[in-house]
Amino acid sequence: IQVKNNKPIIVIGGGMAGITAAVEAAEAGVSVILLESLPYLGGNAIAMNRYFPKMCPPYCGMEINFRRIKDNPLIRFFVSTKLTAIEQMDAGFKVILESSPEYVNDNCTLCGDCSAVCPVEQADAFNQFMSKKKAIDHPHDLAYPEKYYLDESFCIKAECSKCMEACSYNAIDLKAESQTNEFEVQSIILATGWQSFDPIAMPEYSFGNHPDILTSLMMERMSAPNGPTAGKIRCQAGDCPPETIAFIQCAGSRDEKHLPYCSGVCCSASLKQALHAVEVLPDVEVSIHYIDLRVTGRNEDFLRKAENHPRIKLIKGKVTKVNSDDGTSLKLTAEHIDSGKKITSSANLVVLATGVIPNKNPVVDLLPENRSFMNPTSLPKGIYLAGSALQAMDVSSSVKSATAAVLLGVSDSQIPNNE
Repeated sequence: IQVKNNKPIIVIGGGMAGITAAVEAAEAGVSVILLESLPYLGGNAIAMNRYFPKMCPPYCGMEINFRRIKDNPLIRFFVSTKLTAIEQMDAGFKVILESSPEYVNDNCTLCGDCSAVCPVEQADAFNQFMSKKKAIDHPHDLAYPEKYYLDESFCIKAECSKCMEACSYNAIDLKAESQTNEFEVQSIILATGWQSFDPIAMPEYSFGNHPDILTSLMMERMSAPNGPTAGKIRCQAGDCPPETIAFIQCAGSRDEKHLPYCSGVCCSASLKQALHAVEVLPDVEVSIHYIDLRVTGRNEDFLRKAENHPRIKLIKGKVTKVNSDDGTSLKLTAEHIDSGKKITSSANLVVLATGVIPNKNPVVDLLPENRSFMNPTSLPKGIYLAGSALQAMDVSSSVKSATAAVLLGVSDSQIPNNE
């Protein structure tokens, strides 16, 4: 790579795509500013039980990437930080970042004394609200930077200083203030990631009315060893292993009322989760209700394995209703395309393969209007998309996308004016 100038690039988003872009650019000799709005790096990938293509747990790749960040002086990262202003210049951009107050500093040793005395509990967003945590706590066991985080939306700082009094390392400052930084950068890589479609918008699936109707992300956290059930797939209503699990594909996707597009990764994710379920639950029966099973490349192996597994049933047809009135099991009403009939079935656990929604790119409201920020050919020169900011994609594809974005963002070989 021939670097254009000595200005840094800024990577917005600290998930797998953003981290990849940052380390690849820095290891090519380019200064990088890595920006993440959450209090830790890792994005959605770090919450997975296993991810494609090798079915590794997040520990496998993330710890290496965090070490690459820690050891490279060309990477400067900011967590709990947002882009608040951007100005296009003749050669690059001027950006302003605002970081939330850092109530816990780098003196933190993860001893846990502060959390032990904290009187305030909250639902844990990392575990998809299936467990609780303290207002000051370690976000999760893979969180980087490796320190506790105080959530000021729950903490009653004005009335309570128990955490600060319990800390032996002078790591807590309840009077900390927000910080503003300004940089000039040569280019911007948007690796802003994705969020899950909220199935509350589909009342026919009864999400929120029964604790055993889950989303795909909830199933990932339940399956993960560091999740709310320590990796045990269980019915929350009866605190027992499920005898039957039903996966409902396209929950929100390919639906003109919600997401008109295919979310790309949902079929592979459900096949992966179904195969994991029959692996850890020797008696469970699994059904996957689908419109079309769209898997490509190496992920077709999951489809072949599912098709040949005696305890996995693939049912072509859309589920039209999930009834949660029965306290013992969930009732599904669905199409059965092969027979042309409507069928009913029951399950102890229902998993909704919710669609993927790209997170809003922070530059949309900060640059002139009439720009399409999901179409890379119409972006302003110097701004590039990576990962699910471009389209829904798995971890392997996100890594490739991020590397390509770096080549465009820091190389003389970039396409002039993106045309």
